[in-house]
Amino acid sequence: MHIPDGYLSPQTSAAFTLVMLPTWYQASHRVQNVVKTRYVPLVAVGAAFSFVIMMLNVPIPDGTTAHAVGAGLIAVLLGPWAACIAVSVALLIQALFFGDGGILAFPANAFNMAVLLPFVAYGVYRLLARNTGLSSPRRVVAAAVGGYVGINAAALAAAIEFGLQPTLFHKADGTPLYAPFHLAQTIPAMMIPHLLIAGLVEGAVTGAVIAYLQRANVPLLRINAPHVPLTDAEVSRRPVRPVVAGLVGVGAMVLLTPLGLLAPGGAFGEDAPADLDLGRYGLSAVPDGLQKYSDFWGNALLPGYGDGGAWQYLLSAVVGVAVVGLVVAGVAVLLRRMRGTPAPAPAPAPALAGADAGAAEHR
Repeated sequence: MHIPDGYLSPQTSAAFTLVMLPTWYQASHRVQNVVKTRYVPLVAVGAAFSFVIMMLNVPIPDGTTAHAVGAGLIAVLLGPWAACIAVSVALLIQALFFGDGGILAFPANAFNMAVLLPFVAYGVYRLLARNTGLSSPRRVVAAAVGGYVGINAAALAAAIEFGLQPTLFHKADGTPLYAPFHLAQTIPAMMIPHLLIAGLVEGAVTGAVIAYLQRANVPLLRINAPHVPLTDAEVSRRPVRPVVAGLVGVGAMVLLTPLGLLAPGGAFGEDAPADLDLGRYGLSAVPDGLQKYSDFWGNALLPGYGDGGAWQYLLSAVVGVAVVGLVVAGVAVLLRRMRGTPAPAPAPAPALAGADAGAAEHR
């Protein structure tokens, strides 16, 4: 789902930039509650989680691959605005350091995976989980369904963005200037693997983490459900420290990232120009705009996460997780200073954990 440079016209990239700039600005306002509380590390862990899960490619029967994003989980736990910041940072580091997704296409990728995905996932979760306790099994189902619907909404958006390019931007003879795929090709190519495989992975991961937190740290689920009271049994449980559990989980996923190399082929729409099957799209040469802008950013530290070697892939995961975490922490400090926010308050009592954060999140 990472659109590379050259596949979208500069006009399309400019349009998404105009959409994302106020969105990021709004997100910086809406996460003020997070940057002044103990939840800053959770945002950093969420961004690292998103980065590393996107490295775990899942094979698709047609020879391509797909991946989960993790944005739905971050949205359920910390709110969609926090997810917007976290996933945007993960996508930016992927593009800058590893050439995964284009720099010019970054605003479009951020719209799909850092805005559309978490907001749709969170909306579905809120709809299905209403009037339930924090330990209700329905919340697990709601989170899983939200993650599934959210990633498919993002995939559909990417398919439309690809598929409109040859219609809107072409030469006088009809030859595409950028992505050569039409909607009749992009929608099945994107939606079938996400509906049948990637969406199930996203949903399963989202639901599984919520199920774990229902046993390990119920108060954490109140960040975005401050109106839901805790039962005596939920309050009496000794919560697992979420940051520690998150770091352990991310560390385990980092060690597993080389498994992503086992998936043959690449994702639809992410081929380098030289790898395009031109005959399949009725072309005799690579589209001019695609050829021109495909090498816009040539300064990636580890292009392609190290060109496929297992140890390079693992190194990329370690570097990426560290950089993403540091950048998110830096953004939080910057926002705190810009807002004149005082130092983090002491951790709230278990029965009230996250209540103030959740209330501020939904103002």
